[in-house]
Amino acid sequence: MRVLIIDDERAARNEVRRLLAGYPDFEIMGEAANADDALTIIAQQNPDLLFLDIQMPEKSGFDLLESLEQVPSVIFTTAYDQYAVKAFEVSALDYLVKPIREERFEKAITQARQRLGKADSAGQIFVKDRQQYHFIQWSSVHLIESMDNYARIFFGDKNVFLKSSLNQLEAKLSDALFFRINRAQIINRQFIQAMTTTDSRLKITLNTGTQLEVSERQSAKFRQWVVSK
Repeated sequence: MRVLIIDDERAARNEVRRLLAGYPDFEIMGEAANADDALTIIAQQNPDLLFLDIQMPEKSGFDLLESLEQVPSVIFTTAYDQYAVKAFEVSALDYLVKPIREERFEKAITQARQRLGKADSAGQIFVKDRQQYHFIQWSSVHLIESMDNYARIFFGDKNVFLKSSLNQLEAKLSDALFFRINRAQIINRQFIQAMTTTDSRLKITLNTGTQLEVSERQSAKFRQWVVSK
């Protein structure tokens, strides 16, 4: 499991490095002292796991995660208990309060092994929507709708806004899972419950109960896509 340590304090990075020395299945592939350096390393090295300080100068750990197209698993490290609550809200892999206790670190490593062993190949993103933060697994997203310069992402019983066009998202998403049914909507095939034909168009019912209409232009492509995938 390839690890990147991100913290503006060298002593804090050294402490995580020392603690990881007892876990040979975790390989430290780099360190970063700020969000910008971390962004560059993540793009080049594609780590599996981040040990991420939340409060850093200029850009926070949350700012870094928002800037990533695909987000690795994350264990937050923080000196401030107030951030621990926020880390729980965003469903991080875990959080560690500095100074880090060895038994608490061991618990975080155990969770990391379990979660990374079940990694979702579709990946995840990190979204701030109003005052809430979310890690969102793409495989849990059943519908994406265009809203001007934003995309509205539906997952579970929630929905959030992501500053991205539908065209930009379509180019990044797995075409094995997602299909653009019309100019304004993309669906996840895993959530299709039923399909019916009206004239030359298809109507789709998702297992969430949502009913959607495939455009005439996309209906033929959609039939081929369902068969081919």
